[in-house]
Amino acid sequence: MITVTTETTATAGTLERLSDEGVSIWLDDLSRGRIASGNLAALIDTHHVVGVTTNPSIFQAAIGSGEGYEEQLADLAVRGVTVDEAVRMMTTADVRAAADILRPVYDATGGRDGRVSIEVDPRLAHETAATIAEAKQLAWLVDRPNVMIKIPATKAGLPAITEVIGLGISVNVTLIFSLERYREVMAAYLAGLEKAQAAGIDLASIHSVASFFVSRVDSEIDKRLTVLGTDEALALKGRAALANARLAYEAYEDVFGGDRWTALGGAHANKQRPLWASTGVKDPAYKDTLYVDELVAPGTVNTMPEATLDATADHGDIHGDAVSGGYAQARADLAAVEGLGISYDEVVKLLEDEGVAKFAVAWDDLLTAVTKSLDSVGSKGADGE
Repeated sequence: MITVTTETTATAGTLERLSDEGVSIWLDDLSRGRIASGNLAALIDTHHVVGVTTNPSIFQAAIGSGEGYEEQLADLAVRGVTVDEAVRMMTTADVRAAADILRPVYDATGGRDGRVSIEVDPRLAHETAATIAEAKQLAWLVDRPNVMIKIPATKAGLPAITEVIGLGISVNVTLIFSLERYREVMAAYLAGLEKAQAAGIDLASIHSVASFFVSRVDSEIDKRLTVLGTDEALALKGRAALANARLAYEAYEDVFGGDRWTALGGAHANKQRPLWASTGVKDPAYKDTLYVDELVAPGTVNTMPEATLDATADHGDIHGDAVSGGYAQARADLAAVEGLGISYDEVVKLLEDEGVAKFAVAWDDLLTAVTKSLDSVGSKGADGE
């Protein structure tokens, strides 16, 4: 059951400080229950939440339970729709409703925030043309100016990002783990802006974020450091993810301080903001707000599961910009990990492959759950119940 928490002065202070440092707080969760109960609206009012992200795993958890979706499932069953169509009707309905709740934020921030993200079918992660077609379809189905279409940062996803941005559709690029791939994502975004400009589209209307995943990097590298077991290895635990993210921010500053960006910025284009994703701490040995406290930087987004949001409100330690100026140490930390024989390139490639696979599995599980629900509703109807 979703509850609405009452804001305290401490809550307001911590989250307000985070916002004042230039970090947009987005909620990494969505369900029909959260919308209907007023919880999402309450988090906007009391917890400085200014956006929402979804992914296949989130929808699998929400819709798989069936709670709140009974009436729509019954209607879809009567219509005899396919399971794929049913899932898209339910997910886009939730995103549309959330977008409407966040519309005042969107209007107040000139489109910078107030965003709700929805992902293309994860089974299309390695198919460029199908990803483009799906992104266009989702934008049409949701039909709200504050929707962002999530496209994975696979090799096949890069040209799709350029094409979709070039059509004037705002994009949340997801599943970014490596610094090299992140630079490719930013280049794809700039190429998309150039295409949009050539087509006469107002660049000010296009927004994008690049979702750089954090905790999963520590999970994988810490596992390998633990196997090594030396004092030197154990001393590096919990450092790789922050180092990786900080160097991503350095890359962001470099690209969006360059000549190619200057020309686009002069045409009122928006920077593609770094978004810290996977910020829920997975190792109980670490402070539960680690990936919030230590990744404060202007012009960023931090999308948090509600547990992390509540923890930050309660005992987060927001002490100003925690990223800029830490680049030398970040490089030293990643170099030390490499020096122990742990391949950075191997880890980030594994994490990308696993990320795509996990979302595909979650999507398949969702399709299975909805199939059972449709069959159950259909059989009740046939029995006259």
